[in-house]
Amino acid sequence: MWQSSPPGSIYDYIRVASFSIGPDGLIEQWSRRAAGLFGIPAEKVVGMDPVEAFMPAELRMDGHRRVREILDGREWTGLVPFRIQDEDPVHGLAEIYVMPSETKTGERAALCIVVDVRALRRIETDLAASQAIFGQSPFGFVLFGMDLTVVRANQRFATVFGGRAADHRGRTVDDYLSRPEADRLTAMLERVLATGASVTDLQLVGTAPGDSETRHWSMNLYRVHSGSGRPIGIAGLATDVTRRHIAAREAASARRNLALLNEASARIGNSLDLETTARELLDVAVPGFCDLASVDLYQGLLTGDDAPPGSWDSLRQESFGGSAELRRVALASAVSDALPVTATDTGVPAPGTGPPALGAVHRFSYNSPCAMALRTRRVEDVPGDERGFVQSTLAVPMVAHDTVVGLVQFSRTKGSEPFGERDRALATELAARAAVCIDNARLYRREHERALILQRSLLPPGDPVAAGLDIACRYLPGNTATEVGGDWFDVIELPGHRTALVVGDVMGRGLRAAVAMGELRTAVRTLALLDLEPAEVLSALDEVARGLGTPGGGTSSSNGFGGGAQWLSRAAHKSREADLSEVYLATCVYAVYDPVTRRCTFANAGHLPPAVVEPGQPAMLLDIPPGMPLGVGSEPVEEVEVELKEGALLALYTDGLVESRDHPLDEGLDALRSALVEPERPLEDVCDRVLTTLDTRHGEDDIALLMARIQGLPVDAVGDWRLPREPRSVGRARELARGQLLAWDLEELVDTTELLVSELVTNALRYGEGEIRLRLLRDRTLVCEVWDAGLVQPRRRRARDTDEGGRGLQLVGMLSEAWGARRTPRGKTVWFELALPDGEPAAERTVEQLLSMF
Repeated sequence: MWQSSPPGSIYDYIRVASFSIGPDGLIEQWSRRAAGLFGIPAEKVVGMDPVEAFMPAELRMDGHRRVREILDGREWTGLVPFRIQDEDPVHGLAEIYVMPSETKTGERAALCIVVDVRALRRIETDLAASQAIFGQSPFGFVLFGMDLTVVRANQRFATVFGGRAADHRGRTVDDYLSRPEADRLTAMLERVLATGASVTDLQLVGTAPGDSETRHWSMNLYRVHSGSGRPIGIAGLATDVTRRHIAAREAASARRNLALLNEASARIGNSLDLETTARELLDVAVPGFCDLASVDLYQGLLTGDDAPPGSWDSLRQESFGGSAELRRVALASAVSDALPVTATDTGVPAPGTGPPALGAVHRFSYNSPCAMALRTRRVEDVPGDERGFVQSTLAVPMVAHDTVVGLVQFSRTKGSEPFGERDRALATELAARAAVCIDNARLYRREHERALILQRSLLPPGDPVAAGLDIACRYLPGNTATEVGGDWFDVIELPGHRTALVVGDVMGRGLRAAVAMGELRTAVRTLALLDLEPAEVLSALDEVARGLGTPGGGTSSSNGFGGGAQWLSRAAHKSREADLSEVYLATCVYAVYDPVTRRCTFANAGHLPPAVVEPGQPAMLLDIPPGMPLGVGSEPVEEVEVELKEGALLALYTDGLVESRDHPLDEGLDALRSALVEPERPLEDVCDRVLTTLDTRHGEDDIALLMARIQGLPVDAVGDWRLPREPRSVGRARELARGQLLAWDLEELVDTTELLVSELVTNALRYGEGEIRLRLLRDRTLVCEVWDAGLVQPRRRRARDTDEGGRGLQLVGMLSEAWGARRTPRGKTVWFELALPDGEPAAERTVEQLLSMF
C-alpha cells in the first residue's frame, strides 16, 4: 500500500538526501533534501564537480580518485567532510553510500545516498537518554497505547507489580487496581487522551501482589505525540508516596492534637465549678478526639471532704471492694445511638445494669480496667461493649499534683480509627489539664469556704441594736467564682448611749484579705473601747495596718495618743509572721453618733462618702475629707461633725455597691442617691430597694451596706445639771438623781444610784477641776455621767486595811454593770451604767464582794 511519508517521519530526523553523478563525473541530479542538507539549490550545483564543490582542498586529490573508482563500477561507503558553499572551514560530516548505476545508453554513472552524521549522533544520544530515563528511573514508568493497554513498562514498575518489564505489555489498569480505583484511573486516562491536558499528583490506593499493606501512589499523566504531533499514547510516572502519606497523616494528627490542646487551654478551667470543668473537657474531646466520653469524679471531692481523693489511704481501702465511690458528672456523645442518660437517683447501680447514668454514684470493680487505671495512674484499654457498638476505649486517670481526682473515658465507635500511641498521649494530657483545673477549683473552694466562714464570723451577729438609732444592714459576699474580699461593717456601743458605726474594705482578695479584715475590725473595737475620737481611732488604725505588712513589727508609733494605742500597734506587729512583707491597704469610715444631741462625728480614711437623706430632702453625699487609705501613713485624718435631723437616714457602704467594670463610680453614686427615696419606709425595705435598684453586678465584689435612721433620745429621757465646785454639791447631786429616778419610775435603782453618784461627785471635787456636770440618760440601760475639767483619769486600786479611803471606785465597779472614763474636749467624763429593773429580785452580794468594799 502506497502512502506518503508524513512530516516528522524518521527520514526527517536522520536527514537523508540523494544526488546522482553522470558519466562525466559531474552532478547530474540534485534532490531537494540535498539542497536542504548542503544549503545549495539545484540550479547552482547541477553540472559541478562534487569534489571541487564540497570537499576541502587537501582531500580533493583523493576524492577525484574515489570518483573514478565509482564510475568504474565499484561501490563505496565512507565518511566525507563537507562544507557549504562560500563557507570555510569544514561545516559538517556526511556518511555517503555510493552505488554504481548505468544510463539507458549503458554508460557508467553513480547514485549517492547522503546521511548527516550529526543528526544520526543526536538520534543515538536521544535514544540512549530515553532508554536510560525509562529503564533506570527509580520511579515506575509506564506507557499506555491509544487503546489504554500497557505498551511499555520499566523495571521499577515491574518490581512493584511482579514479573519482568516485558510481561506487562498488553495489560490494563484493572490488572493492578481495585475496581473503584481502576475506573477512576481509566476515566483520567481517557480525559488526558482526549484533551491533552496533563494530570499531576493523581492519588491512587492499592496493594502490591503478595502484600496486604495498603499502598499510596502519586501518578503524573501526560499525552505522548509523534514527531508530526500525532498522539500515540499516554505516559505515566508513578511514585510510591506511602511513607509521605503516613507522614502527612501523622502531621495532620499532630496538628489536630495541637489544636485540641490549644482549645483545651482556652476552654477548660474557665469556671471554678467542678462539674462545669468536667463538661468543658468533654466539649473539647467530643467529637474532635472521640465519639463518646464520660467523666467520673470521686464523691468525696464533690462533697468537700478534707482528705484528698486518690490518696494512699483511699487506694488501700479500694483493695477490699473495688474503687471508692465516684459520681458520673459529665457525659457526651457524637452518636445518636448513644445519647447520655441521666440518673433518677444517686444510688449505686447494681452489677450488670449497664454503664452509670449521669449523676449516679457508683464503684468500679476491683479487677476492672477503670479501677486499675485509678490505682496505677496509667492509661488502660477497656474492651468494647457487648453490643459491639464501641470499638475501643481509653480509661485515663485524672491526676493533678500527685493526686487522683477522678477518671475520664474516651471511646471511639466502629468505623472510626482506633486509638494509637499518639492518641494515648493526647488523652493523658487532656485529662491532666482538666485534673489540674478541678483540683485547683477544689482547693479554691476549700479556701473560699474557710475565708467566708472567717469573714462571716467577724461580722456583727444578728441585727445590731443602738440607742437612738434604727439599724439595718446587708452583707453580700462575692459568688463562688470570685475570691472572698475584705469588706466589713460594725456597730459598737460606746459609753453614754453613743454608737460607733464602722464600714471598711481591705484592698485585695482571698484568705489573707479576710484575715487582715478581722485584725482591723478587732483593732477598731479595741480602740473604740478606749473611747478615742474618730480621727484618733483611724490614725491608730493606720499604724495597725502598716504593722500588718511589716515583718517583726518594725513600724514605730508616730501618733500623739496615749500608751494604749501605741501598745495595740506593737501587739499587732508582733502577731504577724516574721517573713510576711506585704503591704495591706484598707479604706474605712468611722462615725460616732450621740443620741442626746443627734450629732454624728465622722472620720474618713480613703473611703466613699456616707449618704444622708433628711425628711423631705433629696439624698446627698456628706462632704467629708476622704484622707488617705489605712496603711499609707500620711497626713492626719480630719473630723467633721454633722447634726442630723430626726428621721434622717444615714447610709454607709463599700465600693461593691456603686462601682463595677460596666460603669464609672460617679454613675454608681448617682444611682445610689436616686435609690435612697422614701426614707420614711421601713428600713429593711429601703435596704432591699437599694440592692435591687442599683446595677451592682453582684458577684464581682463583696457588698456591705449599713443604714441607720436617726431617732434621738426624748427630752424626758435625759437629766442634765451643772453643779458648783463646793462640798454641798454632793448632796445636791444625790437629790437630783433621786428625783429623776422617781420621775422615771426607777425606784429600785435609787439607793444604788445615789451611792455611786455621791462617790463620783466626791472624786470630781477632790481630784478634778472646774464646774461639775451631772447627766442621767435613760434608754435600754441607765447611764450616769459626771463631767469636770480635770485631765487626770481615775484609776481603780485596792485599798489597804489601814486606808481610810480609796474604795469609791471599787464600789462603782462592784455595784454597776459597767463603768469607765473618757476624755472630753474640756476635761473628762466618768460614767457608770445600771441595768433597768426587769421585775426579778436583785442578786445578793457574796461575802467576798462585801468584804472587798472595806
